[in-house]
Order: sequence, then C-alpha cells, then structure tokens
Amino acid sequence: MKLTYGLLLVALLQVLAAPAFSQSGRMGLGGGVGYGAMFGITDTDDRLGRFQARGFVRYGVTDQLEVELGGGVGKVAGLDYQTLLFPIDARLVFSPFQLEDINPFVYAGVGALYYKLEQPNVPYTQTLSEWTGYAPVGAGIQFQLQDRVAVELSGGYGFTLSDKINGVEVDEKSDTRTIKKDSFASFLLGLTVTGGESGSADPDNDGLTNNEEKQLGTDSHNADTDGDGLSDGDEVNKYRTAPLKADSDGDGLKDGEEVTKYKTDPNKADTDGDGLSDGDEITKYGTDALKADTDGDGLNDGQEVTTYKTDPLKSDTDGDGLNDSAEVLTHKTDPLKKDTDGGTVNDGDEIARRSDPLNPSDDVPKKEEIKVEVGKAIVLEGIVFKTASAEITPESERNLEKALNTLSQNPEIEVEIHGYTDNVGNRASNVRLSQSRADAVKAYLVSNDVAAQRITTKGYGPDNPIAPNDTPEGRQQNRRIEFFRVK
Repeated sequence: MKLTYGLLLVALLQVLAAPAFSQSGRMGLGGGVGYGAMFGITDTDDRLGRFQARGFVRYGVTDQLEVELGGGVGKVAGLDYQTLLFPIDARLVFSPFQLEDINPFVYAGVGALYYKLEQPNVPYTQTLSEWTGYAPVGAGIQFQLQDRVAVELSGGYGFTLSDKINGVEVDEKSDTRTIKKDSFASFLLGLTVTGGESGSADPDNDGLTNNEEKQLGTDSHNADTDGDGLSDGDEVNKYRTAPLKADSDGDGLKDGEEVTKYKTDPNKADTDGDGLSDGDEITKYGTDALKADTDGDGLNDGQEVTTYKTDPLKSDTDGDGLNDSAEVLTHKTDPLKKDTDGGTVNDGDEIARRSDPLNPSDDVPKKEEIKVEVGKAIVLEGIVFKTASAEITPESERNLEKALNTLSQNPEIEVEIHGYTDNVGNRASNVRLSQSRADAVKAYLVSNDVAAQRITTKGYGPDNPIAPNDTPEGRQQNRRIEFFRVK
C-alpha cells in the first residue's frame, strides 16, 4: 500500500511540477499531493498513528483566497481497532500575507467521509462501514522551491458526524460519559504547484517574463504598462527608458513619440543641447529638436528664444539684410530692430557701405556746401540765366544746391543775396534785372524749405565789377550772384 501511494505521489508531482512557480500571485489553477500521518480522536485508546495520503486541486480566486477540492485515504487505529478513512471535501484556503518565499495559510471546509473498520470492536457495534459528514479545519505553510513549486506542510482536524469510527458506539441511555462524535488529526508533507502563470512566461508578449515584470512593477498582462507607445520589453532592453513613466525624461513628449515619430532621445530632455526641451521645440516653438540651430543663423535655438528674443525659425529676424548672429556677435546691432541707430539707413545697408550702424550721424552723407563767413561775400559760380531774363537754367539749379545745402544744414545762418550784371545796356534796366535775378535765387531756396526770413536780396546792376567789361569773358564774370552772410 505504501509503495502504491509513493508511486502515485511521484507521478503526480512530475505532471504538476512542469510549469514554473508564479511569484506574482496564486490566482489560477494549481494543485498538489501530500503524505503524512493520521491519528484518531475517539472515546477509546487512540495512541497509534497511521498513514495518510491526499491529493487536491486548487483554484486561486484572488492572490489570497483559493477554492480547493480534494480527497485521499488514511487510517486511524487504537489498541483494539483499525479503520480506513476516505475523506472527500471542499475547502477555502486563505493566505493572509503576501510574501515572496513562504506562504502561511489557514483552511476550513465541509465534505463526506467513508470509513471502513478493518478490526472492529464487534461486541459494541455491528456497523462495519458507512458514509458520514465531516468538516476539516487547519493551517499550513508553503516554502518555495522554484518558480511555482513549493513544499507544503499542514496540520488540522477532521470533525465527523459519527461516533462509530473506532467501532465503539456509546449507549446514550446507560453510559454516564460525555457523549462526543469521533474525529481525527492529520499531518501532511507534500509538494504543491500554486495557481497563476509561469514566472518565465510572457503572457503579454512584451519581451519580459512574469518574474521580470514583477521585479519592475509593470503589468504582466499589459504590454505597454505606461501607455507611452513602447512595449515594456523595448523600454527596458532596447531604449533603457522607464516602463512605468510615459515620459522618461520629462520633456513633455511620450517615449514612444520620441522614438518613433520625432527620433529624439527619450532619456534626454534636450536632445540637440540647444537649451530648449524637445517638447518645447516641437509643440511650442516649431523648431527642429534634432538641430541646435534650426534657421542656421549662427545662434542656437535656446539663445534666440531665451536670450536675444529673436525668431529661431528666421535667420534675419528684423529683415535688415544681416543674420541674427552677425548682428549680435559681430556688429553688436539689435537683431530685433532694422535700423539700430535710428538714422534712416538699415543696418545691412550701413555695413555694406562701411558706415557705422551704431552712429546715426553717418546714415545720410552730408551734402556738399559752401563755407560762408559773417561779413564776407561768396560768389556762386556757375549760376546762369537766360539772356535778359531772371529765369534760372537747369544747370544753374545744380550749382545752387551747394547754397541750399549750406542753409539747410546750418539753420543759424542768415544771408543777403546780391545780384550783378555787366555794363552792357541801360544801367537802370540792369539794376532791375539784377534784382530780379537775386529774387529768383531766393525763390528757389524758399521752394526747397529754406525759411524766407533768413534771406534778403539786393540788385546792384553793373556796380562793383570783378573783371573788365571789354571782353566777353570779363562780362561773364561780372554777371554773377553773391552770398553775403549777415549772421
């Protein structure tokens, strides 16, 4: 009999031990076998222990509660009886603690017991075998051997509804002893395969085993625990990202987006090292998170956004013909202001013509003027009028520009314009003509925004010649306009 039970135990263990032990819980189908001793607790001498063997299946409803169905065979004996017991029962097994390598538990249940007396006390009873109800209670502990396999040690009581287990039935009418039902104690040592999946299994196909996922704290039934678009296995083994954190580097982009869409480094908040996070570059500024200087102007995107306030997508933010880097680093001009010095010429044009973009005085070249001193007369050469007329010829206007520049650029100057003729003709007519010509010059200057009160006129006719009037050249020199500065 003992050999038969031993062979049965070995065979069952080979079947049950094939899967691995789950460290992640006891949910699911499991089972085991045990072998040990059984002692009768009756109203006679029960000091003799006998064998017990039991097999069972368990289904883990939660990590702490299992439902068990089992059955077995055992023997109880006293000095004057031996009885075979065949218990079949259903139990609830409760594990109050969630430990790694050991699992204490308690159990209670109900079932049926078939017993058969092999050495009955015939004078006391004629019943040799029958079914009766019974209730098992007890406690035990599991010690993990490997993955899902554990050694289980348990002990408990079986309370029956029969008083005939030992072959002695007390007559309640004549016996003065306290009447009690027979029971038995059992002690089992065996191997158990707990419920749940194998620790080496990968139910979510993410590249991590159940054991690895438990160690990491990830969900073994969800390939992407943090929902970032990367499987837990790829995060751990390929990208070295955090499988419990959708955004490992905290840059505002999910790890999956960084790897598959933007090609940025999911472990580096600022992939290109430009001073802007990848998330800000992509979602806020529209810059290239893989390129430190998106617009290629010589300033990195972070400098443009945070330091210079320039546009990281536009190499010449103010459109003055100079890129932002040249303005900031070379010319020290304002990259946000087209004309830094406000002198009417933009920075790019000033650099091109070699003027100073930080000095407004050189923006407009000073026009050529004549130098006049108070109390001195200056002849305006090249002033030509039509014959016997005060109309200024176009070529004379070009020569008058020097006088115009002098008055425009020196608003403090006041002048008197003197008109002269040669001595040909009537003197009175020449005086009137010289006055008209002086007035014509004043009218030209006033039409070009010189205040009229700054200018007076006087016609002198042929007076004060500066050359002889007996040659054409001399007469031409005498037909002249003079500037006389009075202030």
